[in-house]
Amino acid sequence: MLNFRQFSRIYTPFILIAIIVCIGVIGFMIIENYRLLDAFYMTIITVATVGFQEVHPLSDAGRIFTAFLIITSFGTFAYAVTSISQYVLDGEFNQYFKNYKVNAAIEKLENHVIICGFGRNGKQAAHVLKKHNKRFVVIEQKKDIVGAINHQFADLVMEGDATFDEVLLKAGILKAKALITTLPIDADNLFIVLSARTLNSQITIISRASEDNTDKKLKIAGANNVIMPDKLGGAHMASLVMKPDVMEFVDYITGQGGDNIRLEEITFDNLPEAFQNKTIRDLEVRNKSGANIIGFKTGKGEYIINPSADTIIIPDAKLFVLGTTEQITKLRELFAH
Repeated sequence: MLNFRQFSRIYTPFILIAIIVCIGVIGFMIIENYRLLDAFYMTIITVATVGFQEVHPLSDAGRIFTAFLIITSFGTFAYAVTSISQYVLDGEFNQYFKNYKVNAAIEKLENHVIICGFGRNGKQAAHVLKKHNKRFVVIEQKKDIVGAINHQFADLVMEGDATFDEVLLKAGILKAKALITTLPIDADNLFIVLSARTLNSQITIISRASEDNTDKKLKIAGANNVIMPDKLGGAHMASLVMKPDVMEFVDYITGQGGDNIRLEEITFDNLPEAFQNKTIRDLEVRNKSGANIIGFKTGKGEYIINPSADTIIIPDAKLFVLGTTEQITKLRELFAH
């Protein structure tokens, strides 16, 4: 939407011209007793200063009024041309339509991801989401970074401060599936988490944290998961020393390696009713798709590695399935409602 400054720069010149035309029409109708069409035509040729002959000979009062109309309209036209040209040359015209295009595209999205901040962590999150063809909206405050973004979903990049509710609403937070906030300042991330949780109680929120004591505050504020890149990076490097092949394998299956390996989760609600409250054996995942169930999360949040075939899939439970892209696709087709 246009702000007041943009509105005034675009519409004020046209409003002034419309006022001049109305004054001219009314004036000619009163002073010269012209018909409406004749008064309008006379006003247009006068305002446009094209020099055509009068519709009817003017009286002295009519000539004075016409002279006044010419002087007034000349100044108005000069102002209108200058204002509109300045608006276009400043790039505000293109920016307005770019913002309009972005807002229109976002309004059509559902179950998308919102990324707040496009620094190193934000770019990495976007990279993984792109690999899985997941739609996302980027909110970035720095204009130079926004202008440099050129990815598959570059039409879904917003310039703005994600700590403001109205910016999150424009990003479609009411219909979003998840929000990732990667700002370098913990206080900003905390504010975004609070706002996001207030606006959408069902959204999944992942936040970055830098200070050791911030992660608890972020979880209290509503974050589902808190990532500390520095601590995570150090632990990962140490693990590569102790168990290099294991860590490389984990990286591979979690999406940072080959594109053909997928680790997916299946929730209780995503299963057809016929498979709910059944055992893992009843699903026959391995036989029907070739994928493997390697993990199970109970309704209480407890994790079970390599769950037994007799494990019952209860409400709020989740299955973790490992397989190739083709196997996961086949699995989704089998479990499609």
